Amino acid sequence: MIYLSPTWPNIVSAIEIAGARAVGLPLSFTGGRWSLDIDALEATVTPKTKALFINTPSNPTGWTASREDLQAVLALARRHGLWIIADEIYALYYYGGAARAPSFLDIMEEGDRIIFANSFSKNWSMTGWRVGWLVAPPEIGQVIENLIQYSNSGVAQFMQRGAVVALNEGDGFIRENIARATTSRDILCDALIATNRVETLKPDGALYAFLKVDGVTDSRATAIDIVNKIGVALAPGSAFGKGGELFLRACFLRNPDHIREAAARLSDYILKL
Repeated sequence: MIYLSPTWPNIVSAIEIAGARAVGLPLSFTGGRWSLDIDALEATVTPKTKALFINTPSNPTGWTASREDLQAVLALARRHGLWIIADEIYALYYYGGAARAPSFLDIMEEGDRIIFANSFSKNWSMTGWRVGWLVAPPEIGQVIENLIQYSNSGVAQFMQRGAVVALNEGDGFIRENIARATTSRDILCDALIATNRVETLKPDGALYAFLKVDGVTDSRATAIDIVNKIGVALAPGSAFGKGGELFLRACFLRNPDHIREAAARLSDYILKL
């Protein structure tokens, strides 16, 4: 199964624990922006390839596939007879002016082999509840039922009730969170870009800025140094696999005042490197 890298490491582990081989294709990074090279993706496909894992909006990069990107990926999958696993867990955290990020749901046709994975964890801030859902072709319904039966059995009733309330009454909460994320994203990215030592652009989706900082060659050591010296916690890009080694991930879904203080501390730290 081919996945796009850098990526959340659990994706690779989930592929491999199922007995498949995870093959990472690094996204392209130019001028602070991430993009998918469709030709490079097709060149990665071999006779052994069975599926593509597409996480958009992406953790950690914030890369968000355009409708054109998705059309190209779907056409590739059709040509090679591949399944697509579409991880859309951050779909509502989209800063492109629409209610959600572009989705394969917008362009798929009957017979397309796509499994959609989603969750209440991010969009509805229910991280830790482990409540999610799949949208899948009916012919694999029994396979999914058996998998759930023998792996996690079911969701506790109070969690189900919480999820129902989130769907029925949570729209206002989601709007507030997205507005907070948008404001905080702008504060963080504007401050760091102004140092002229950070290569990044404002991400189109998700909750993270993936920062390439001049002079950083060991992201893990730098992340440890930052938290020890200025009290700002960043994730080292090396934790996210191929292509992430020189980056640091900042989560900006916080109180804008906290983000403003963190951005000031980071800017000062970076200018002293």
